[in-house]
Amino acid sequence: MSLIANTPTPPYYAVIFTSERHEGDHGYAAMAERMLALAAQQSGFLGVESARSDVGVTVSYWADLESIKRWKANAEHLEAQRLGKERWYSAFKTRIAKVERDY
Repeated sequence: MSLIANTPTPPYYAVIFTSERHEGDHGYAAMAERMLALAAQQSGFLGVESARSDVGVTVSYWADLESIKRWKANAEHLEAQRLGKERWYSAFKTRIAKVERDY
């Protein structure tokens, strides 16, 4: 299985989540695995790519802005967001971009 998302012909959207984590896991790995499985079930989800070093970068790909809004409002995802603010992240930022070309 490739670690690079197999995205369709543009246009589509990318949600870029960058973060700095506190020391320790504190349930992070299990929640990250659950969120990936849950996102994959959402209408409009196209794939994800992720890397972590000093800064974590996760890029998820979506068919449209409405799919992104539904994912942001998902009850389990809202709980993960709350825990991220409380337990896991010392800093984070989310950016949304329209992909107009890929090659």
